Amino acid sequence: MSEVKLTAETRTEFGKGAARRIRRDNKVPGVLYGHGSDPLHLTLPGHDLLLALRTPNVLIALDIDGKSNELAIPKAVQRDPLKGFLEHVDLQLVKRGEKVTVEIPVQTEGELAAGGNLLEHVLNALPVETEATHIPESVTVSVEGLEAGASVLAKDIALPKGTTLAVEEDAVVLQVLAAQAEEAPEGEAAEGEEVAEA
Repeated sequence: MSEVKLTAETRTEFGKGAARRIRRDNKVPGVLYGHGSDPLHLTLPGHDLLLALRTPNVLIALDIDGKSNELAIPKAVQRDPLKGFLEHVDLQLVKRGEKVTVEIPVQTEGELAAGGNLLEHVLNALPVETEATHIPESVTVSVEGLEAGASVLAKDIALPKGTTLAVEEDAVVLQVLAAQAEEAPEGEAAEGEEVAEA
């Protein structure tokens, strides 16, 4: 996984008014925490951060006030519910070689068996433990030919080297649901007859 370099500034102003001023300057307030250190309040470049967050679990190399360089991954992102712009981000401090627990997106390939069945994502993302600087972007699962009632469990998914499950092996990740049968038209006719008799 490649690193995205961002320049950050420490901030000393807090509260809604300060956050609004930061966002007016096309920047985003954030907090960097981890490794037992005090949380560090930051101001981050809005557009560059938005681009970086398009990659799940992106590794961010932070240049803080031109004095220190830290590695971090996003842990919580708040967006405006209507306009979608970034309101706040929580970043977790990581070190090279350190194991972290993250959720990686589950993607599917292939076609289900014929019959109009539906594929349900019980888990949209798979919790895993992996090395902080080698977080997989996603895992791909083949659903080719699966029939109604079939399930894909966490232990069935092939993980990249150095990555292990952080969820029960028997956790259901995907399942195939039978197509819903349409109601029989005779039932509608019977209801119509009852109305006529009434």
